Amino acid sequence: MTVKIFTMTHKAFEAPKDDMYIPLHVGRATAQELGYLSDATGDNISTKNCYYSELTGIYWVWKNYHDADNVGICHYRRYLLNENEQILNEAECITLLKEYDLITTKKLLLNVSYYEGYAANHHIKDLEATGKIIKEKYAEYYETYDRIVHSKYTYFGNIMITSKALFDEYASWLFGIFFEVQKEIDIDSYDDYHKRVFGFISEILLLVWVTVKKLKVYECKVGMFGEKKETVEMKNELANFFAKKDIEGAKNYFTKYLEKRPDVLMEASDVNGELKLAMQVIASADAEYKAHRRSILDEKTDFKELVDCFKRLNEVTKSYESNPVAYHHFIRDNKISDEAAQISKMIQ
Repeated sequence: MTVKIFTMTHKAFEAPKDDMYIPLHVGRATAQELGYLSDATGDNISTKNCYYSELTGIYWVWKNYHDADNVGICHYRRYLLNENEQILNEAECITLLKEYDLITTKKLLLNVSYYEGYAANHHIKDLEATGKIIKEKYAEYYETYDRIVHSKYTYFGNIMITSKALFDEYASWLFGIFFEVQKEIDIDSYDDYHKRVFGFISEILLLVWVTVKKLKVYECKVGMFGEKKETVEMKNELANFFAKKDIEGAKNYFTKYLEKRPDVLMEASDVNGELKLAMQVIASADAEYKAHRRSILDEKTDFKELVDCFKRLNEVTKSYESNPVAYHHFIRDNKISDEAAQISKMIQ
């Protein structure tokens, strides 16, 4: 039994030192050469990467790769982990695949239903068009699809390992849906972020597919390695605003960026939670300035120092019931305002 996992990437990266992992450059048809195997050879949809994200790689593997019994998909920053939180190796994959049909991520528990979350951040007509096509082409999947999109669980990242036969069956089903959905929506009127319709919706469709197929699934933790370029850029910009004590500028920048990229606050992007903490810093400083014409930025302006302070504030606030003394000492020693303390309580 053999396993090959294709590491989807659009940039140069340090690949795992394991021959099981094969870097695959997705969207190569419209990008500069990176020196990796690419999705722009053979039967491919590489030019559609702006709509399909890593799915152009899934399509390529489906149509062009036939040299392993089992195949998988991961990302240059995201890998499935074993129980010791190490990247899965081939021996571990083989052992699991003898017992399970498919290996993928642990389910995410959302704050609201998938449908509500999609409506808040994307064009809901895209999800509705997906449901329509499933009902027309794959009616046996529709009841499960409708139930799952109105639930709070989803897989994420299009990360999986399974037999090549099941992989091909899934890809045939998935693209059979999406090629029809693309005819139903005005995707080219969207901005670059919202064009990635199929990359977004496919995550929950994997859950629909394995549920209807009654597959035996092994769910793993996902290791996140490094931060997205967008996350780093955003933190650097916010650091500049903090250094200048420009609360209003930081608030406006954050709001406008979130309108374009609401995904930056997701765990997969904000790996260390520092953007959420920066948002808390802005909210607290804004409330402080309105109440006192002064804010925490008059005491601290370093980005790292600020987010570390608020991270610790949240920790002592969360453990207040068991350790009120530590909470009060932290509030006093760090000159935490009533406004900042109240916001910390609200988000627990």
